[in-house]
Amino acid sequence: MSVAEAVEPTTSLAGHNRISTQALTSLAQAAAAEALGVAQGDIRADWTDDDGLLALSIVAPIRIPALGDVLRNPQRVRGMGGSIWDRAVAAKAMVLETVTKLSGSQLSRVDIRISGAHVSEGGRVQ
Repeated sequence: MSVAEAVEPTTSLAGHNRISTQALTSLAQAAAAEALGVAQGDIRADWTDDDGLLALSIVAPIRIPALGDVLRNPQRVRGMGGSIWDRAVAAKAMVLETVTKLSGSQLSRVDIRISGAHVSEGGRVQ
């Protein structure tokens, strides 16, 4: 029997649990990467104190369809989740929920600054 199995969920053990800033940052980057459709390494996450709660600031690119594809089929924008603005707003909520749920930390807010765009399909016109 493991220690986890031996302890009932309602039992409280003495001691401290701490999640490092690096672990929280990696979690925030992974959540933002999933929400924005880009690589985790392209995302910068910074934390600040907001009256005792954590405020998260994300700077990241966002995945977009090739503009030629959008001109041929404007529905591609809707298929990607809407405008960049709509997707950034939705990503804030997703990142807040994911980080809170997985870390147990309470965030006061998530700010997202879109720093660029990664084209998901197509190539450069030559």
